[in-house]
Amino acid sequence: MHKLNINNQYYDVDVSSDTPLLWVLRDHLQLHGTKYGCGVGECGSCMVHVDGKAEYSCLLPVASLIGRNIITIEGVAKGSNLHPVQQAWLENNVPECGYCQSGQIMKAIEILEKGEVLSTQEIADKMSAVLCRCGTYPRILQAVLHAQTKFYDKSQNDQS
Repeated sequence: MHKLNINNQYYDVDVSSDTPLLWVLRDHLQLHGTKYGCGVGECGSCMVHVDGKAEYSCLLPVASLIGRNIITIEGVAKGSNLHPVQQAWLENNVPECGYCQSGQIMKAIEILEKGEVLSTQEIADKMSAVLCRCGTYPRILQAVLHAQTKFYDKSQNDQS
């Protein structure tokens, strides 16, 4: 039995120590927002935050997560209030098929919550950790830039 802190709630899961977190989320806890893409840590559709860092959940054995804080896409909104990155996603009409979106959003949150103002190229380079089957990279980049400007640019927000 493993006790995991997921989205600020504790779960006891009875799985083998080497079971990847992805399968615990999807098969045992019915948290389906985290997607299975490749299973080898290449595509990013399975990204979650572990202690604030975006990680490939398909590569994380549950035994390595005891005592750590795990946030999935289901845990980023606060009640009915979307996370600023989720709001930017909607405002910029990003989703097409939607398969990579949870991974894209989790990576974008990690990037922006560091508080650095990044160039378009820096954001594109960092977001390359998550693949998009539909090729909506221009809209993804536009949404991350929008979120950075609207929600994370402290100098702009201080003037408001």
